[in-house]
Amino acid sequence: MKFTRSKLDGAFIIDLDQFNDERGFVAYAWSAQEFIKLGLSAKLDEIIVSYSLRKGTLRGMHYQNDPFAQAKLVRCTQGAIYDVAIDLRVQSPTYKKWEAVELTAQNHRMFYIPEGCAHGFQTLEDQTEVFYQMSNVYAPDHANGVRWNDPAFGVEWPEDELTIIDRDRNYPDFRE
Repeated sequence: MKFTRSKLDGAFIIDLDQFNDERGFVAYAWSAQEFIKLGLSAKLDEIIVSYSLRKGTLRGMHYQNDPFAQAKLVRCTQGAIYDVAIDLRVQSPTYKKWEAVELTAQNHRMFYIPEGCAHGFQTLEDQTEVFYQMSNVYAPDHANGVRWNDPAFGVEWPEDELTIIDRDRNYPDFRE
């Protein structure tokens, strides 16, 4: 795996180090040892698969409060997404900044998002599937979110037409 630091503190864009031959390729998509070497969470409690029927589907921006904060490792296994993280860690040098990475089934790229960041994505193709690993279990009483278009962050989304649920559409304005 090739880890590239993102513009968000503690977030990484990860490309597979592929071993190619006439059959295709094989690559490590997970190595606890590699994550630990970089000081990243190697804890793996849940794996989630998300499937979206239509291009423009927006899911997010979600996070969990302590003690159930989650680091996430996100990969698109079918279709394509515009994957976004917003740094909500008050002590972070990148507090309230955001980063977006295009993840596709073809580029095999992953995005590591540390605890304390909100996460969401918008599908760029119909019939898109996303596979993500979580460092902590889902805890509904600790689940939270910020609005996808909150001016406090200024995230620039690629698609104008949205399919979004009311919960994600109606998070209140961000307050420090």
